[in-house]
Order: sequence, then C-alpha cells, then structure tokens
Amino acid sequence: MAKLTKKKKEALSKIDKNKLYSVDEASALVKEITNVKFDASVDIAVRLGVDPRKANQMVRGVVTLPHGTGKDVKVLALVTPDKEAEAKEAGADYVGLDEYLQKIKGGWTDVDVIITMPSVMGKLGPLGRVLGPRGLMPNPKTGTVTMDIAKAVAEVKAGKIDFKVDKTGIVHAGIGKASFTADKIAGNANELIQTLIKLKPTAAKGVYIKSIYMSSTMSPSLEIDPKAV
Repeated sequence: MAKLTKKKKEALSKIDKNKLYSVDEASALVKEITNVKFDASVDIAVRLGVDPRKANQMVRGVVTLPHGTGKDVKVLALVTPDKEAEAKEAGADYVGLDEYLQKIKGGWTDVDVIITMPSVMGKLGPLGRVLGPRGLMPNPKTGTVTMDIAKAVAEVKAGKIDFKVDKTGIVHAGIGKASFTADKIAGNANELIQTLIKLKPTAAKGVYIKSIYMSSTMSPSLEIDPKAV
C-alpha cells in the first residue's frame, strides 16, 4: 500500500468524508487541499444516469465557461486562403491547410483544438485515425466545423470546451485552475452542471445526476451533493 505523504495527510484531514459539499464549499476547499508547486488544473466528474451505448442516451455538448479555462488553448485553423486573415485576427495559433494536413499525416498533433470549414472536412476524413483518438476531429455539433471561423476561434480562446459522456456514464471536464478564486471555480462548475441538466435525454429514466466529484491535480476528490445543483 502506498505511503501517504505529509501533504496528502494534511489535505485529507481537511475533508469530511461523510459530508456532501455544495459547489461553493467544494470550490473553496479544493484550493485549500491543493499543494503542488505548479498551477494545478481543477476538474469535475459527473456520473449520469444514462446508458451511453444507446444513441438516444448519448450526452454530448459544448459550454463556454464564464471565467475561461485558465489554459492557453492552442488552436489550428484548417482553412482556405480566403479565410486565413480572419482566423489569424481571431487569435488562431496555426493557420493554413495542405501543409498542416501533411504534418498531421506525419503524426503532428501539438494543438488543443482544430477548427475548419465544411468544404475542408473531406480532406480530414483520412486523418481520422490520428485525430479521433486524441479528440481533435472537428465536429459541427461542437461548433468546430463552421463558416464563421473568427467566432469559433474566439469562443475557444475565451473558454469554450466540449464534453462527451464516456462509456461508463461519466463526463470529465477541466473547469479552471487552482489559482482561480473560489467564486470563479464555482461559476464554471455551475455552468457545466446546468448545461448537462439541460441536455438530459428524454430516454433517460430515474436519477439523472448520480454523483459529482471535484478535484485538482493530485488532490483528493470532494463529493458534491447532486441535490444541491
């Protein structure tokens, strides 16, 4: 059994294992129990009462976190020459088409989000094996396949994230950094949770939000009361 470090013991001593926290309480406490030397990410895991194997119970969507992610999101805009200036002005880190398609074909995936146009999607199809497993394939449902390139780039840079329930029925998402104020962490958490509630499939029966846990990088997790959201 792994030996508990002094910092881990200190963090665990601040958590009441028999308590279900409110979003505000968890957001404040997660800052207290974060003891790493870098700006840790704050994550949330929401278990949903759905069967992801059934198409009519798949939960997937996008949310713009009101306080951003705290992360410098690297965006690649795969666009035709007439859209390049628009993408650059909106803040895309990499802009182009054929040269980047070749780089991706060679295994390059040093970006967080790829935004493209409907007319370019045909060229991306053969790269599905590279982009798919990394969650980088653009999708009209998440707003990353669009003719409004500037808007899509700006939204991603401002804190727009996409999420998808995994095969175990859990949605995992990064909602900020430990350096955020507790209010900002709570604001982002609430925005994600309320978005999930709005996306409840009509085919989902019984309890929809089964459990919610918040944690930061290498910290213990805090259980949030689903009834409080």
